[in-house]
Amino acid sequence: MESAPARNFRILFITQDDPFYVRLFFEEFFSAYQHRDEIAGVVLAAAMGKKSPFSLARQMLDFYGPLNFIRIGLLFISYRVLGNLATLSGWKKFYSIQSLCKSCHVQVLRENRVNSPDFLEKVRAIKPDLIISVAAPVIFKKELLSIPACGCINIHHGMLPQYRGMLPNFWQMFHGEKQAGITVHEMSEKLDDGRIIIQEAEEIRPDETLDALIRRTKRRGARVMIKAIERIKSGDVTYRENRAEEGSYFTFPSRRDVLEFKRRGKSIL
Repeated sequence: MESAPARNFRILFITQDDPFYVRLFFEEFFSAYQHRDEIAGVVLAAAMGKKSPFSLARQMLDFYGPLNFIRIGLLFISYRVLGNLATLSGWKKFYSIQSLCKSCHVQVLRENRVNSPDFLEKVRAIKPDLIISVAAPVIFKKELLSIPACGCINIHHGMLPQYRGMLPNFWQMFHGEKQAGITVHEMSEKLDDGRIIIQEAEEIRPDETLDALIRRTKRRGARVMIKAIERIKSGDVTYRENRAEEGSYFTFPSRRDVLEFKRRGKSIL
């Protein structure tokens, strides 16, 4: 009796529908990962999660300031329009994660309630070996975490356990760090918790803007994630503890934080 052919390793991504930065991670990942047939799908949640449009707009206004807020808003609208056109027309220049996935023949699912019973059933049907969070705007609960055989992992752009929380590249620049960390770690029901799989650092260049640093670290992060996946698949992982009590935690920057950031000679854009 012939044995059944071995099933491909299956990876499911859960992320947010961000055309500016998260898209760059996937562009780099899809171009560099040699086993694209292993990608079972990309789940897109709404950008910034459960925030209302008013709350999100107010937060972005405080962060960018009036002129840059208008600039970013217009750019966001243009990316949405161009992304839809690219999805329909098959352009090779990508303005959205969805158009990029379509070009790479990767299934896209849209879901904001990733812990809901209906979505969990969809995930079980996909049978992922590994779920990867890339800026997913929601905490994964126990049931979702337990589905993939190799667990759930997350990429965080700080050297955990330092700089847990929101927008770590901002806070690393704010505190004058010379390097920005990139960490891939196991996930638990706590934010930025779980054993560390791999860590690397990216130089923060003199006079670099926050925008430029995020763009560079998103692309570098895709390469670090590939290394983490290969270690998990081979079983060659040396885990390190990620002790929250030994680290630091930061919330999304307030307007006062942004003003101090600029006073220290730093720029957002």
